Amino acid sequence: MRKLEFASLQVRDLAISKEFYTTRLGFEEAGIPNPEACVFKYNKGEASFAIRTPIGNLDGKELGIGASLWFAIEEEIEDLQARLLAKDVTLLGPVRETPFGKILIARDPDGYNITFLKSN
Repeated sequence: MRKLEFASLQVRDLAISKEFYTTRLGFEEAGIPNPEACVFKYNKGEASFAIRTPIGNLDGKELGIGASLWFAIEEEIEDLQARLLAKDVTLLGPVRETPFGKILIARDPDGYNITFLKSN
C-alpha cells in the first residue's frame, strides 16, 4: 500500500499564492524557511502541503488542470462558504452533497481546485 505523504503545487507567483492561502483560505505557514516554497500546516499539522516556485519552465502552460486537493473541515461548510465569499475567493459553484459529505470548491490564483469536505 502507498500513502500520500505530502503534496506540492507549482505556482507562478509565490507571494500572490502565499497571500491567497494564508489571508483568504486561512492556512497557516509551518515555519519551515525556504525561499523557493511556502509549506503550510492545516488542522494542527494533520494535512500539510506546499506551494513552490516552478521546477521547470511554465510559460504558456496551464496549471491546476485536473488537480484538486481535499481538506476535511470541522466547521459548518456554509459558514466557510460565507467567509470565503466575503474575502472574494472564487468558488466553483455552491455547496454540493456528495457520497462523502458536503463539499465546497475554491479556485486558487493558478487554477488549482481546493476542495473542502464536511463529512456526514
